[in-house]
Amino acid sequence: MPPHCDTMDGPVVKAARRALETKDVNSILAYVPKEGEKEVIETFEKAIQVRNEDGTTAREVADLYFFETAVRVHRAGEGASYTGLKPAGLDVGPVIPVAEKAIESNSPDGLADLLCGIVRDEVIHRFQHMQHLKEHAGEGVDADRAYVSAMLGLQVWSHGLYQYTKADPHVGHHEH
Repeated sequence: MPPHCDTMDGPVVKAARRALETKDVNSILAYVPKEGEKEVIETFEKAIQVRNEDGTTAREVADLYFFETAVRVHRAGEGASYTGLKPAGLDVGPVIPVAEKAIESNSPDGLADLLCGIVRDEVIHRFQHMQHLKEHAGEGVDADRAYVSAMLGLQVWSHGLYQYTKADPHVGHHEH
């Protein structure tokens, strides 16, 4: 599941491909932290050297080595672990493609509509569940506990969602 920075069709590998195709390392450097720049540049230079030699296999290995290095250094810069490159075409859920389309079209409207709809639906679902349990509160301790759990769960979930919307997007949110 997202992020898809470690997939063969993700933004980091796309930038790394561009760097190799144009022979311009700057295409990838924006995706890596300053402290990882040297390693990426050194790997890029090695990959370019091997790519200039004969042999499709050597070229493929050099490209893959560069992609892996770029993604690993990128993930480290986000504080995330590197677990290898993932294949292209993985299901990244409904939000990533809409976010990509928003970026390409220079309009946040579709993304905002999708996210607001998802949040609205989830709030309504959790609230209705809590209301149902509230109707049975007073029928015993177990019923009271179920209601309290749903009530507090709605509040805590809402607060967590709020905090998440205000948080740095690259701190602690990269588990697949």
